[in-house]
Amino acid sequence: MIDRDGVGEDLGSLVVSRVGSLVETGDVWEPYRLIDPDGGVVEPVAVYFRELQAGGRSTATQRSYGMDLLRWFRFLWALGTPWEQATRSEAREFSRWIQVVDKPRRPARDGAMPNPVTGKPSPGAKYAPATRGHSESVLRGFYEFHAETGSGPMVNPFPLVRPGRRAHAHHNPMEPYRRERSGLYRPRPVQRVRHAIPDEKFNELFAALGSHRDRALVAFWVSSGARASEVLGARCRDADPGQQLITVVRKGSRAIQAVPASPDAFVWLRLYQAQMQGLVPVGGNEPLWWTRRRPFRSLAYHAAHRMFGRANAALGANWTLHDLRHTAAYRMARDPDMPLTDVQWVLGHAHLSTTQIYTNPLPEDVIATVLAHHQRRATDGAAPATPAASPAGSPAPSYRAETLNVLFGEGTG
Repeated sequence: MIDRDGVGEDLGSLVVSRVGSLVETGDVWEPYRLIDPDGGVVEPVAVYFRELQAGGRSTATQRSYGMDLLRWFRFLWALGTPWEQATRSEAREFSRWIQVVDKPRRPARDGAMPNPVTGKPSPGAKYAPATRGHSESVLRGFYEFHAETGSGPMVNPFPLVRPGRRAHAHHNPMEPYRRERSGLYRPRPVQRVRHAIPDEKFNELFAALGSHRDRALVAFWVSSGARASEVLGARCRDADPGQQLITVVRKGSRAIQAVPASPDAFVWLRLYQAQMQGLVPVGGNEPLWWTRRRPFRSLAYHAAHRMFGRANAALGANWTLHDLRHTAAYRMARDPDMPLTDVQWVLGHAHLSTTQIYTNPLPEDVIATVLAHHQRRATDGAAPATPAASPAGSPAPSYRAETLNVLFGEGTG
């Protein structure tokens, strides 16, 4: 147990076992269940899942929330603390613990080392700030729900920065929202870099794809801006080559939206469909995408992820399926003839401020622009303020003697 006087036990010696599990049931009324170490259902979480479903949250949201709750319950089980007796002390120690421990089932990797092809860092061994922030929000909402229904502690273990203060409570509607740390134990927000695949690298990646199906999928992802799961969920009736539209179900709102895609995407789709003719059903309600091996099944996200991973491995890259959506967003946002509000509609963003992220310059573009600036100055004959002009035939500029004296601490004389 955590000392209620504020002195916690040594977290370094605390063993949080990977007991319990989050189980997918296949039941539309109860898609996921949190199971305790004895094999029983964790009823407080089951009730919370029903509340999420009633509020229109998707099964993917229930799974995401369930993973955060499973991590929290494992921590409480290791402490021997019932969930309804958790206090701010347990929440504080959990917030410390999740910052320090390694993620399970992942070999230790140096997240600071960028991939030599993409420049993206590999996933680190620790939980990312975004993961910790999401966990804090989920747990605060979980306890807030049970406090309102009278089934949990009266005081939320995960308080706001100021008790009773709602985030953006005094926001001026004429001004943009500021990033506020609504939760006391919520990590400071980190600006996430959206990675776009450069055109020349995308061409290499596309050439590494092994089938018409894979080429059609990647062409739809990079031209429509739809999420990977949204395109994979399409049915045969959802592809309209005549109008160059593909209808998808949006991840968050569950709205049905027809989005434009490139002519190339429909060409590759037609080649794929001709290849599969007579092998899979083609009814309007049948899946649009199938596995390549018998017995043919509807293509799932994880299989598509592995396909894209194999193409990445051929190039030594670490791009993700979601980077294709970022690439489409950057391409559209950089088109001067395409209004940003149109980009917002295509991407399905609720707020224009989310779409505006893609108007920010990419690091590689900034680097190329600055290097071109230096090249123009060299071509125009401009000389730096401090270094003297290079002698004829010298590979590098020479420096004035007084400058070197100051640099190496020998005075100005």
